[in-house]
Amino acid sequence: MPKEKVALIGSGNWGSAIATKMGINTAKHDLFETEVQMWVFEEYVKFEDGKWVRPARGAKPPEGKTWIDEGYSPLTQVINEKHENVIYLPGIPLPPNIIAQPDIHKAVSGATMMVFVIPHNFLAPIVPKMEGAFAKNAIGISLIKGIEFEREAGKEKPILISDLLKAEMKKGIYEDWEVEMSVLMGANVANEVAKGDFAEATIGCPKKEDGEKWVKLFDTPDFKVNAIEDVAGAELCGAMKNVVALGAGFSDGLGYGGNTKAAIIRIGLKEMQKFCEVFYGDRKIKNETFLESCGVADLVTTCFGGRNRKCAEKFVTYKLAGSDKGWDVIEAEELNGQKLQGTGTCVDVMKAIKSLGKEKEFPLFAKIHGIAFEGHDPKTLVNIN
Repeated sequence: MPKEKVALIGSGNWGSAIATKMGINTAKHDLFETEVQMWVFEEYVKFEDGKWVRPARGAKPPEGKTWIDEGYSPLTQVINEKHENVIYLPGIPLPPNIIAQPDIHKAVSGATMMVFVIPHNFLAPIVPKMEGAFAKNAIGISLIKGIEFEREAGKEKPILISDLLKAEMKKGIYEDWEVEMSVLMGANVANEVAKGDFAEATIGCPKKEDGEKWVKLFDTPDFKVNAIEDVAGAELCGAMKNVVALGAGFSDGLGYGGNTKAAIIRIGLKEMQKFCEVFYGDRKIKNETFLESCGVADLVTTCFGGRNRKCAEKFVTYKLAGSDKGWDVIEAEELNGQKLQGTGTCVDVMKAIKSLGKEKEFPLFAKIHGIAFEGHDPKTLVNIN
């Protein structure tokens, strides 16, 4: 039997963290080819004053020069020489069989298993560049936490990232092929997973055989992975928890304690379930999915740590101090090039809820949106009865 060829599309904080598990397992199991091509959005870096740095955002090299002329090196070159993503996961060694590749077409050439870990707004420009490169009948898995939305019959309709990937991957020469797309979601702070702190994750898969392959790719003694046949439920949990995490961050910024945060988590979980019922009732989402790592565990972790909670706390802190800062400014200051996901999801979730006139059924989501985008007093967070 030919071996599975794995490609990793994405190399940010979470992409590099999951690469530490994939590299171990592709070298360990005969099911896989050992080498994993990791697509990297090419940047230029140099070591300066004891740390690796990039040019300032939007900066250009002097006229007639390149960044290499200015002493910078391609990030892919540095990753492959040092076996470390010095920008997005510094200090954590990557297995030597993880190969950084700046050309997306080359990265997925011949791939039979593709792992997507890129911001969902990158999908539209990136996926078409893969056309014809990966193997027919390849399977995919999304580690992307978010939801897209489209307008249909005057209403906002949520679309799963996994469904978008399926549609994009079918285009071109594979129109007759029904893509098998899974998701991996869970209580996974990237740096902790990369360091080897014990963590769990949930794979939502369309069928058992796919789940078994993905478990072999990701499961390690310190990263326990469980597969369930519920793609939509696992994926929706991974997106919706980021909205609740904004509420948790607001609570922290206001100086509220554990009781308040516990209430936000409980109410948030109920509204996550309600959203699934209202918009995806036809996908047979399982109640037990909410008790998996992708459900309550991921929600708790994100509400106590993670970028959405952190930036939401800053948002309220600045607001209370009388110096409002926009989400884009906070993102740039706090996240070292990473992107917030909860804010965009919050906006789109409320559009969908409002399009059905169901705001009263989602009081917490509505309040979080009001504070984040409508100028509501953060202290009204607890007025959700």
